[in-house]
Amino acid sequence: MRIAYLEDDLDQSAVVKNWLESAGHVVMHFSSSKDFLKSIGRDSYDLMILDWLLPGVSGIEVMTHVRTTLKTYTPILFVTQKDQEKDVVEALEKGADDFMAKPLRKLELLARVTAVTRRVLGMNEDQLPEASPYEFRGDSTTVVLGDEAIELTHREYDLARFLFSRAGRVVSRAHILQSIWGFTTMDMNTRTVDTHVSRLRKKLKIGQDNGWQLNAIYQHGYRLEKNDDSELHAKA
Repeated sequence: MRIAYLEDDLDQSAVVKNWLESAGHVVMHFSSSKDFLKSIGRDSYDLMILDWLLPGVSGIEVMTHVRTTLKTYTPILFVTQKDQEKDVVEALEKGADDFMAKPLRKLELLARVTAVTRRVLGMNEDQLPEASPYEFRGDSTTVVLGDEAIELTHREYDLARFLFSRAGRVVSRAHILQSIWGFTTMDMNTRTVDTHVSRLRKKLKIGQDNGWQLNAIYQHGYRLEKNDDSELHAKA
């Protein structure tokens, strides 16, 4: 998963970042609220980890801005030295999906990261997406659409799984590049993403006839959405 991590303590953030990366996650660390919010406004993540006590703007204020102004509903794991019941309640009421008190423990943190994304997003990296009328085959790179078996390249298949497992969410080109190619935007031109998305749209015949829309979001990325109107017409 791609994680945005806001923590001003550089020693602690280095340790936690190492824990998460050793578990296979991609972590973007931010030591200031300003840089964090700038990134959230233009990029996408599977999870955010926020510290409460930050210089300038507190983690609670950052979370409130993310939820109310940016209208971003990516899962948030809140971490802090505050551990009284009223603090936990305030964090959850302001938009946190889970809460951990410091000092953090490696195995508990990794378990909570997995649990919160599974609970909130229904995401499991090993689970095949449910995307009727498309059927993903776990033993090949084939996607079945009706009576047609569509052969995809490994890269196209990974991209299809990535997009369908995040249906309804805007995903940035940088997010796609890191998750599918393992590159940052500095390593590879984002036009590569556009080319592969266009090819995938054509191969899978993504459109109203099959109940899905794959839209480009200007200066950001893509959003794959289930077309409910199409489903209603199909049932009529």
